[in-house]
Amino acid sequence: MAEAYIYDAVRSPRGKGRKDGSLHEVTAARLSANILNAIKDRNGLEGHAVEDVIWGNATQVMEQGGCLARTAVLASELDQRIPGLSINRFCASGMEAVNLAANQIKGGAGDGYIAGGVEMMGRVAMGSDGAAIAVDPSIAMETYFVPQGISADIIATEYGFTREQADALGVESQRRAKAAWDDNRFAKSIITIRDQNGLEILSHDEYMRPQTDMQSLGGLNPAFQAMGEVMPGFDKVALMKYPHLEKINHIHHAGNSSGIVDGSAAVLIGSKEFGEAHGLKPRARIRATAKIGTDPTIMLTGPVPVTEHIMKQSGMSISDIDLFEVNEAFASVVLRFMQAFDVDDSKVNVNGGSIAMGHPLGATGAIIIGTLLDELERADKEVGLATLCVASGMGAATIIERV
Repeated sequence: MAEAYIYDAVRSPRGKGRKDGSLHEVTAARLSANILNAIKDRNGLEGHAVEDVIWGNATQVMEQGGCLARTAVLASELDQRIPGLSINRFCASGMEAVNLAANQIKGGAGDGYIAGGVEMMGRVAMGSDGAAIAVDPSIAMETYFVPQGISADIIATEYGFTREQADALGVESQRRAKAAWDDNRFAKSIITIRDQNGLEILSHDEYMRPQTDMQSLGGLNPAFQAMGEVMPGFDKVALMKYPHLEKINHIHHAGNSSGIVDGSAAVLIGSKEFGEAHGLKPRARIRATAKIGTDPTIMLTGPVPVTEHIMKQSGMSISDIDLFEVNEAFASVVLRFMQAFDVDDSKVNVNGGSIAMGHPLGATGAIIIGTLLDELERADKEVGLATLCVASGMGAATIIERV
């Protein structure tokens, strides 16, 4: 079986996902094209250089609808003979694109791929696709559906995490993100986004709030308490599923949950022969990939079982992993991961995460793989694991090893 190597990883800065965000006037196709062009130019890819572009995005409607991957290829400077495949595994879409590409290469279905994703959350609102699990009453009732914020609070309640612990993780994410930017740790991967006249639109993650402290977070009200306790009363749904819980402890708010942002990222993946043909040096090999389904109500526990799954598949143990990227969808997700594997927080999200910089749903999986690779190189470490929780109860993971 062929090996799949990472040759490059790039991403856009993350813009605030609202009308005053710097990327608000950029469409998903155009931002994706910017990233594809960067991969092409940085690596000298000419002609039918890769087998496919696999592109993830979570809300596949309106300007993010159709086969956005193919639209992005045609909007870019890539050869039109390169097709495009759009995929959706919610928050893990960008990671699943990378994993799918890697496994295609390992299976002999092409030598090179560009994989990643995009989400313009300020232009195409989360949930605007009307997902059946949320809007079809028969399915919602059968699965005990609750929104993700309620799920995060269920995790906190089930595993005993406090508001103070969640807020402390949020403050630390902001501190680490600022330190990483101050130290230029993202410089290798960040692509400045420019308009058609070449003028800079955005060159940095603009969602960060480095002044955040425990006192400022202490003044925020729990974001999901009203929908849980009053209308439409999702706490009652959760307690029917988990009657051993007396009540749901609502601890999450904007300061310890991921930010709504716009962004895109891509990873160039190929076989050994691909690198030799294009004069490229591999930076890492994709050692293992995994995905799994989990309880759809508590929903966000996926990083734990998928990590157990990938460890078993690869014959590895947690002690073999030098660094972890665990998407900060909500503080309790990361707290649960560290609790389950007894992992020291000095190895987890060392440059901050989605609480500080935002979570552009379809792109985040590719972003954290690139961030993990950059940090392995910077810190001279060998093996890293990236993982995300996924809506409706799933998990995804990727293990990479420096070459």
